[in-house]
Amino acid sequence: MNMQPTQVMAPPPARNMSDTGLSVVMMRDILLKTMFRMNVEMVSDLERVLALPSRVVQELIDMCRSQSLIEAMGTMHANTTSNEMGYRLSDGGKARALDALAQSEYYGAMPVPMEVYAEQVKRQSIRNIQMTRGQLTGAMGHLILPDELLDHLGPAVGSGRSILMYGPPGNGKSSISNGIRDALGDKIYVPRAIEYSGQVITVFDPIVHSSAEEQVDDPNTLRRTSNKYDRRYVLCERPTVITGGELSLDMLDLVYNATSRTYQAPLQLKSTGGVFIVDDLGRQAEPPQALINRWIVPLEENKDILALQSGEKFEVPFDTLVIFSTNFHPNEIFDKAALRRIFYKIKIDGPTQEDFLKIFAMVARKKKMPLDEATLVHLLKKKYPTIDNIYANYQPVFLIDQMISICEFEGIPYQMTPALLDRAWANMFVREEEIVH
Repeated sequence: MNMQPTQVMAPPPARNMSDTGLSVVMMRDILLKTMFRMNVEMVSDLERVLALPSRVVQELIDMCRSQSLIEAMGTMHANTTSNEMGYRLSDGGKARALDALAQSEYYGAMPVPMEVYAEQVKRQSIRNIQMTRGQLTGAMGHLILPDELLDHLGPAVGSGRSILMYGPPGNGKSSISNGIRDALGDKIYVPRAIEYSGQVITVFDPIVHSSAEEQVDDPNTLRRTSNKYDRRYVLCERPTVITGGELSLDMLDLVYNATSRTYQAPLQLKSTGGVFIVDDLGRQAEPPQALINRWIVPLEENKDILALQSGEKFEVPFDTLVIFSTNFHPNEIFDKAALRRIFYKIKIDGPTQEDFLKIFAMVARKKKMPLDEATLVHLLKKKYPTIDNIYANYQPVFLIDQMISICEFEGIPYQMTPALLDRAWANMFVREEEIVH
C-alpha cells in the first residue's frame, strides 16, 4: 500500500500579515504590482492570485488604502450577483507599482520565506519515507528483476540517500529509476516561490511538479478549503527531475533573468522532497568527477549553497534522493573519495537466459506477437553464441518490434520465423568494417 498524503504535515495558513513572515513593504509591492499587471479588483480574485486567505488580503488592502495607494470603487453590480467591494490603484499606487516593477517584475503568489520553507522541508523529508518491498515491487511490476536487486534497492530508497546504479547499457537503469519515483506514492507541499534577502525565487514548475489538486481554480471550492493549508504552496506528487548528457554545472545554479530581475530555482531545488536522476553519467561535457564534487556538500550536509547576482551566498535545504546512473565502471570515472560519498552502489546487470525468456514472452504477449519455439531455439542456439551469450533487457523489445515492422511491411500476419528473426537481428548490431572515404 502507498502512504497516504495526510501523513505529511501541511503548512498552516496565515491568520494575518505578520504570519506570512514577509516584510510589509514586500507584501505591499507585490499586491500593487499584481493589481497593475493583472487588472484584478476584487478581494476574492486577489485571494486566489496572491494565494492568501481573504482576511489577510483585506488587511493588506486596508493598509494600502490608509497610505492612499488603493481606493475603493464601491460595490460591484453590473456583471456579478455578489455585492463585493471593488478596488483600484490610485495615481500614487500606480507610480509605486511602476517603481516596484523596475526593481523586480515578480507579481502574483506571495513567496514563502526561506527559513519557513526549510521547516516544511523537514516535515516532508524524503528521508521520512518508509519504503516496503510491496511498494517497490508494485511500482516495478512491469519489470522482471532478480530478487537480490530489490534486496539492495529497497533499503537504498528507504534511506533517502544517494544511489549509484552502474552496468552495461540497455538493462533498465532508467526504468528502475522511474520505478523508484513511482514507488514514493505520497504527496508534498511545494512553494510557488520562496524569498531570501528580499529576492524572490520561483520554485513551482508545472513541468517538474504535477499538481495533485486542481480545485484551486474554483473560487467556491477555494473558500471551502483555503483554511486547510497555506495556499502559497501547491500540493504535488513528490517531484522527479531527470537529466542526462545535457546536464552542466551551471544548471545547478540559480537562474537569473536580467530582464525581469527575478530568479528561478535550479533543478536540484525544484526536486526537493523527491528524486533527482542523473542519467548517462559520463556522457556530460563536464567530467563525472567534477559533477560529483559539486554534490559533495549537499550529499553530506543536507544543504546546498546558492549565490545571488550580488555574490551573496546562502544556504538552501537539500532533501533529494539523488540517483546516478552510468554505463561505466565506477572506478573508471570516480576517485575513492567521491565513491565513498555515494551511499549505495548497485550493479544492474543483464538478465540470465531464464529471465531473458520471461521478458521475451511478456513483450510478445503485450504486442500480440505469437511465440514460435523453432525461432526461440534459433535465437538461443545460433544467434546469442555469436555475442558470447550476453543478454540485455532491451533486446526482446527491439527484436519483436523489428519483426512486427517487417510483417506490416510485407503485409503478413504477425509471426516469428527464423528468417524474420535474422532480419531483425541484423538491425541490432553494426558489423565491424572500415568505411573508405
